[in-house]
Amino acid sequence: MACISSKGEMTESARKMLTALEAPSTAEEVASRASLPLFRVRAGLREMLAAELVELKDDLYGLTASGRSALLR
Repeated sequence: MACISSKGEMTESARKMLTALEAPSTAEEVASRASLPLFRVRAGLREMLAAELVELKDDLYGLTASGRSALLR
């Protein structure tokens, strides 16, 4: 269920979550837009927070500059 592979590459579910963050969103909104289970989105967002691909402000997740760059790769 990892969002970042051992090779440092983003998984398909991570890419779906980052794409779903076109605007600051709750975990529930990300799950709905990405068509992923909420438990997977919550775990993925925690992992991407640690990797500094997303940030959390007032219960809303948003892309960081690193997250935007990761989507372009």
